[in-house]
Amino acid sequence: MRATKIAAALGVLGMLLLAQHFGLWQLFAEPVRMKQTLLAAGPWGYAAFIGAYTLLQPFGLPGTVFIMAAPLIWPWPVAFALSMVGTMAASVVGFVFARFVAGDFMQARIPARFRRYDQALARHAFGTVFWMRLVFWMPPWLHAFFGVSAIGFGTHFWASLAGYVPPLLLVSYFGQQLFDALRHAPAALWLWLGLGALLLTAAVTLIRRRAA
Repeated sequence: MRATKIAAALGVLGMLLLAQHFGLWQLFAEPVRMKQTLLAAGPWGYAAFIGAYTLLQPFGLPGTVFIMAAPLIWPWPVAFALSMVGTMAASVVGFVFARFVAGDFMQARIPARFRRYDQALARHAFGTVFWMRLVFWMPPWLHAFFGVSAIGFGTHFWASLAGYVPPLLLVSYFGQQLFDALRHAPAALWLWLGLGALLLTAAVTLIRRRAA
């Protein structure tokens, strides 16, 4: 078993080094280049999108890069389908890798803010996974947190699927309009959005402290 884990870890490391060597990190981090490359690939662009999402997102490349770029490349139903498949595949890879390969390594690097959900997972696993996916989406350390927890694979899969549908549907449907609106937004709007984010963060922090 130990040899299998070492081989799997080395395989992931080799995959990431190859991705770096061939410039995949840079390609999928630049929406314009990504769009040109995937459209030029025709139907194979679908497979390239899902494959890159599945292999790169669990190990560091933000999933928002893919789900924000998809509606800029394809019609929204296609973008939604590809985003859902890629997100679920990346979530499964991150979950399985943490559970069966690098549990101890991942355990030590999960953000402390996720620890308070341990008891909630034990009592209400499906609902907790659903709400965490709905709020936090798909950060790699959330995959790892679920992987090292006692939650079952099936519960994680179906609760994640349900939690992903609303935000990915909204991003896929309104992605192009949102991108155009933000691109032409005046500077004052960004200032108000920043102020609103600060106030919301302060309010949430205050509520959490009172609840504790």
